[in-house]
Amino acid sequence: MNVVLEDLIALALEAGREIMAVRTAGFDAQKKLDGSLVTIADQRAEAIIEAGLARLAPGVPMIGEEAVACGRIPDPGERFFCVDPLDGTRGFVKGGSQFTVNIALVEAGAPIVGVVFAPATGELYAGEPGRALGALYTGHGGLGPIAPIAASTQAPSQWRIVSSDHSGRNARTSAFVSALGGAITHASSSIKFCRLAEGAADIYPRFGEVCEWDAAAGHAILSAAGGGIMGLDGGPLVYGAREDNFFVRGFVAYASAAAASAARAALNRT
Repeated sequence: MNVVLEDLIALALEAGREIMAVRTAGFDAQKKLDGSLVTIADQRAEAIIEAGLARLAPGVPMIGEEAVACGRIPDPGERFFCVDPLDGTRGFVKGGSQFTVNIALVEAGAPIVGVVFAPATGELYAGEPGRALGALYTGHGGLGPIAPIAASTQAPSQWRIVSSDHSGRNARTSAFVSALGGAITHASSSIKFCRLAEGAADIYPRFGEVCEWDAAAGHAILSAAGGGIMGLDGGPLVYGAREDNFFVRGFVAYASAAAASAARAALNRT
């Protein structure tokens, strides 16, 4: 199977256009069994992505947030797609702009290809081994100049930390930031990974559970840009944990080896 990054970009753009069409037309939000929000935009975007992936890579399973919520959970095997059709539904419902379409290809437990698209702002990031890209969607199917991006390799005078707008204001995150002597900003959705990938931040801590589809696409892009992610125990993240309901039990994303070293030291102190 040869998945072309540009095909996944086109699929993310198509899903993003559908999300914005739903926003324009109006919608209602409902609660899933786990208490999280879902809208018709989530469902329509995932249907578009699932159909597109079936055309691009027949037989490769997709682990999608809404499919899993409905009990459609294929065996991921060695190679699968990991999809969050609308990451940041809470902000989408509130009328905000920080939500994304996330598509990732996972092989042998590691995300290797990823696309993150923010339909409301037009920001698009994509990555595969050896290539990380950023662009701005101009509407009507077009992208502005596609440029290479790279994570920062330098240790700054003060660590630039980005954390979740919703869950990144807890005591453990505050202690971690204090241990680093860092400066923190907050954002929603997988765009946080992309801030590291484009060199605008150094460390992204997440304490508490997230699902694999929340992290896989951003993880792939950050890895392609030269950064990485570790679990809270300092080890690598392994995707495809069906027996654990595809949960990730916290992580720290980092832009460089220096940032990873500083993050490990901070984890040991907090």
